[in-house]
Amino acid sequence: MYVCILSHEGEILLHRNMKAAPEPFLKAVAPYREGLVVAVECLFTWYWLADLCAAQGLPFVLGHALSMKAIHGGKAKNDKIDSQKIAMLLRGGLLPQAYVCPAEMRATCDLLRRRTHLMRKRADLLAHGQNTNSQYTLPEIGKKIASKANRAGVAERFDDAAVQKTIEVALALITYDDALLKDLELSILTTAKHHDAHTLSLLPTVPGIGKILSLVLLYEIHDIRRFPRVQDFASYARLVKCSKESAGKRYGTSGQKMGNAHLKWAFSEAAVLFLRHNEPGQKLLARWEKKHDKGKALSILAHKLGRAVDYMLKRKVAFDMDLFPQPSGSRAREPEASLDVTGMSLTCACRGSDVPASVHAQVCLGPVSLSPVPLIGHALWLLHRRCWSSQVPCAAPPPSPALTGEAQPLNQAFDEDGMRARHYF
Repeated sequence: MYVCILSHEGEILLHRNMKAAPEPFLKAVAPYREGLVVAVECLFTWYWLADLCAAQGLPFVLGHALSMKAIHGGKAKNDKIDSQKIAMLLRGGLLPQAYVCPAEMRATCDLLRRRTHLMRKRADLLAHGQNTNSQYTLPEIGKKIASKANRAGVAERFDDAAVQKTIEVALALITYDDALLKDLELSILTTAKHHDAHTLSLLPTVPGIGKILSLVLLYEIHDIRRFPRVQDFASYARLVKCSKESAGKRYGTSGQKMGNAHLKWAFSEAAVLFLRHNEPGQKLLARWEKKHDKGKALSILAHKLGRAVDYMLKRKVAFDMDLFPQPSGSRAREPEASLDVTGMSLTCACRGSDVPASVHAQVCLGPVSLSPVPLIGHALWLLHRRCWSSQVPCAAPPPSPALTGEAQPLNQAFDEDGMRARHYF
């Protein structure tokens, strides 16, 4: 591997190739360990270096390979040039960073991803059996051969001995995969209970998220607190599209490969399973299908499920179906999309209560704002979601002494962040 060390002034102190092993690396960086920060591109070989830096007390930064390719792309590219450019990006504070998975969860996460790979291979074998049956224009098998009890006599449907052998091999591999995957899932589930049993118990409360999807979400998210906003989590899970704009003109979307593909798959699967035996969910999807096509409606549902999981894990609460459906229309239930979006709707800005100009006035000022947003900021926007228990008097010209200005009690419960409790969509 190539190692490049820069000083604070940008001078190259070390730039050479060496064996990718702990001893040569520690020996090379020994004279420069004071204030040293190690950065590496997130390829498949960074685990040992991250663990070594953690053991040696060296700060470690993992660079996002796809983002760095867009930044330091040049006419010539090799390991020597890339190592220097990574050092320069780190020195300038421009290195796009990726998440360093905790060492204790890393191996189980890789095993779970391998399980997904094996399951897709099993699905290919099942599809091969159905396609071969259609290729020879035979009647439909009728039963799902995914179940072991329905595989008897499937190979005998074909007259050619070679085709029978092909189907027998496919069915034998499926049978072996079933036993292998069952043992693999049991091992992962046992390990996951030691890592984060509480999160593992919360995720299945969402309709459509079962044992396997809960494990995928647990190990791909790791710690929900690393996403300051729900928008960050939705972007990381590939549940939203990023627009390309310049001078006020939109040129489409980009960044489809930015984010976690495993989370995208998990929420897409959950959106389909969410609709099974779930009448409120089916009505919600039907409402979206009137405005969008079915594919877009499922994508919206996957996005909503992602937002629900973000809320649940940050507040340690179970899923509540009564709070999940959103009213249709523009700016519905806004701005619950985040905690820090500025601005307010006209409905909240202007209440329909008329208040007098003063205690002795004969006319009313008309609708005035009872919103605390202009005074206390948008983080407490939900304080006035409902009508308050009493009217707040306003006065102009200067108020009469009769106005006591007593504080009025609020009639809602709130979370620590100022959001109304359990109102998360």
